[in-house]
Amino acid sequence: MPCTCGNWRRWIRPLVVLLYILLLLVVLPLCIWELQISKVTTHNKAWFIAGIFVFMTIPISLWGILQHLVHYTQPELQKPIIRILWMVPIYSLDSWIALKYPSIAIYVDTCRECYEAYVIYNFMIFLLNYLGNQYPSLVMMLEVQEQQKHLPPLCCCPPWPMGEVLLLRCKLGVLQYTVVRPVTTVIALICQLCGVYDEGNFSSTNAWTYLVIFNNMSQLFAMYCLVLFYRALREELGPIKPVGKFLCVKMVVFVSFWQAVFIALLVKVGVISEKDTWDWTSVEAVATGLQDFIICVEMFLAAIAHHYSFTYKPYIQEAEEGSCFDSFMAMWDISDVRADISEQVRNVGRTVLGRPRNTYFGEAQDDGERSGLLSAGSQDPVTTETLSNPASPKGRYQGLGRTLTPHSVSAPAGLSSAPWEEKEGGGGRA
Repeated sequence: MPCTCGNWRRWIRPLVVLLYILLLLVVLPLCIWELQISKVTTHNKAWFIAGIFVFMTIPISLWGILQHLVHYTQPELQKPIIRILWMVPIYSLDSWIALKYPSIAIYVDTCRECYEAYVIYNFMIFLLNYLGNQYPSLVMMLEVQEQQKHLPPLCCCPPWPMGEVLLLRCKLGVLQYTVVRPVTTVIALICQLCGVYDEGNFSSTNAWTYLVIFNNMSQLFAMYCLVLFYRALREELGPIKPVGKFLCVKMVVFVSFWQAVFIALLVKVGVISEKDTWDWTSVEAVATGLQDFIICVEMFLAAIAHHYSFTYKPYIQEAEEGSCFDSFMAMWDISDVRADISEQVRNVGRTVLGRPRNTYFGEAQDDGERSGLLSAGSQDPVTTETLSNPASPKGRYQGLGRTLTPHSVSAPAGLSSAPWEEKEGGGGRA
C-alpha cells in the first residue's frame, strides 16, 4: 500500500540524512582500509581524494532531488528537473568507479554518456512544458513575432518559419542527440571488443576519432537548437530564469566532452607520455584516469550550481497533498519519453512519405505530461487513449504512466509567473 501518512514530509528528510550518515560510517572505513592494504601509489591517492569530493557531491544532489519529491506539486515541470538533477551523482559515481578500475572504464562510461543525451532532452521538455502551460496559443503567438534568423555559423541558411515549424525543428534537433549518443556508445562498445576503438588516441586508423567527431557535431547541433529556441522565446521564458539552468546543463555536458578531447590532444603532442604514467598501465589509461579525476572534482561545483538553479522553492504550496510512494514512483516513470519518441518517429515518417499530417502543436494542451507537446493537437490513438483517462483534481501522480495534471486556458494549476518572480527574484528578459 502507498504511504499516505499525512506527516511523511516531516520524517522523510531526517531519515534520508540518517541513512546517508550510516552509509558514510560503512564506506569511509572501507576506503581507508583499501588504501592501507594496497600500495600507496599516485593512482590510489587520486582515487581517495576523488572519493572525498564524491561523498560531498552526492548529499547536495540528493537533497535537491528529495526536496522536489517532497514538494511534488507540478509533475510536468518537476519530473524533468529531477531527471536533470540525477546527472551530477551519476557522473560523479561513474567517474569514481572508472578511476578505481580503469579496465572497465569504457563500460561504466556508457551509462554516463547515454544519460548526458537524456539530460539535454529533458531540459528541452522542461521549457516546452512550461510554455505549453503558460501559453496555450504559443504557435499563434510565435507566428506574429519578428522572424528569428539563424546564428553563426548557420547564419547564411534560410531562417526557419516562425511558429510550428520552428518549435518542431528545435525539438527534433535536440531529440536527434538522444538517439545518436546511445547508438554511437553501443558502436564504441563493439569496437572496443573488436580491439579497434583505442580511446584517447587521435588517429585515422581507430574508431574513437570518428565517433568523437560525429558525437561532437550531433551535440553541437542539439545545443544550437536550444539556443535558437531560447532566443525566439526569451521573454516568455523569463520568469523561470532559463539562462542559469541552461548554463548548468551546458557546462557539465560540454566541459566533460571537450576536457576529454583536450587531454587526448595532450597525449598526441607528447605532454602526457610513456615516460611517466603514474602507476597506470598505459598513457591512454593516464588520459582516462585524469579525465575521471577532474570530473569527480568538478561535479562538486556542479552540484552546488544545480542546487540553486533548479531550486524546489517555486513549487512549495500551502496545502500539499500526496503520497511519498507516488512521488517516488513518478521519478522512475519514463512513459512520457516513450510516447514522445514514438510520436516523433510517426511525424517524421509522415513527412518522409509525403502524407498529410495533423497539427503538431495544438492551441490547448489538455493532455498533461503523458504525451509530448508535439502531439497535443493530434488525433492519433495514443492521444485519444490518454484523454480518456480522468485527470487528477490535485495534479498528483496516479500510477506508473498516468501522471496527469489539470490545465486551465491561461496557466497551469497553482503556477503562474508571480510565484517564480517572488521566490526566484523576479522574471524579465534573461
